Amino acid sequence: MADDALLFVLPERHPRLGAALSSVGELECAGSPAVLGWLHAHGVPGSSERVRIVPAGAEVLVPEEAERLPVPLSEEETLRVEHACAPKSVTDMEAELIGFRDTTQDWQSLVHRALTAGIPAPRIAQLTGLNPQDIVQAVGG
Repeated sequence: MADDALLFVLPERHPRLGAALSSVGELECAGSPAVLGWLHAHGVPGSSERVRIVPAGAEVLVPEEAERLPVPLSEEETLRVEHACAPKSVTDMEAELIGFRDTTQDWQSLVHRALTAGIPAPRIAQLTGLNPQDIVQAVGG
């Protein structure tokens, strides 16, 4: 095993950070008694979108109130987790923002990810049709 990643349960109504455990493929540690017991203790299945993972060194992304568990990863698993956590390109993010016009589901998370990707709030408002005040509200300002 190469690095310790950090598995965590994302608090309710929090922007999605890291990668969903279910999106990184099979991880050897996911079937371990420690991880299975930890998931059971927190009442969430491993397939839940709230069960997230970040690679070693990205612990700063984990909300303070989130339940955490360090997990060992192989080099190949570490690469998959890092890739799943990598920010999307601005072009991909803008395409997702344009698609927002057809849905209102999880818009705060989308706005937070766009800001994190470096897209300025006025551009987000232009692409989504959101009111700039809604953008400020989405990031808790």
